[in-house]
Amino acid sequence: MSSQLTFADLMAKVEMLCSAAHLLLDHGDTGSAANRAYYAMHNAACVALIVSGVQEPDTHSGLIRMFGLHLVKNGPLPSEMAEILGREQRARIIADYKSTSIKTTVAKELVEQAENFVASIKALQFDKQPDPPKQEPTSGSSFDLS
Repeated sequence: MSSQLTFADLMAKVEMLCSAAHLLLDHGDTGSAANRAYYAMHNAACVALIVSGVQEPDTHSGLIRMFGLHLVKNGPLPSEMAEILGREQRARIIADYKSTSIKTTVAKELVEQAENFVASIKALQFDKQPDPPKQEPTSGSSFDLS
C-alpha cells in the first residue's frame, strides 16, 4: 500500500468537517458550527495547495495568502474564493475567542459557503498524488553505519 494519500483520501476529512458543521448547527451550537465550517475550508485549501505542489503554509494567514496567490491569482479559482476563506477565518476567531455569539443566520451562511468552497475544490478534480513535503538536505549523519 502506498504511503501517500490520494486527493479523495485527503478530502475525506474535509467532508467530515462539513458534516460536523451541519450537526452542530442543527443542535444550535452556532459558534462550533462556524469553527468546523472554517476548518473544512482550511483543510480543503491545504489539500488543494499540496496537490498543486505547494508546501502547506504554517499559519492561517499564510494559508490564505498562498491560496490566493497559487490557486486564485495564478490559478483556476475565482477571487471570491480567497475572500470567503478570509471572512470565514475572521468568523471563526469571533466564534472561538470573543464573547459575542454567532447568529444562527450567519452560521447557516458560513456553513453554506464552506460547502460551496469545498465543492469548488472537489470540482478541480486534482488527479496527481500530493508531493511529499520538501525537506532540507542534511549535511551529515550522526550515525555510523559501518
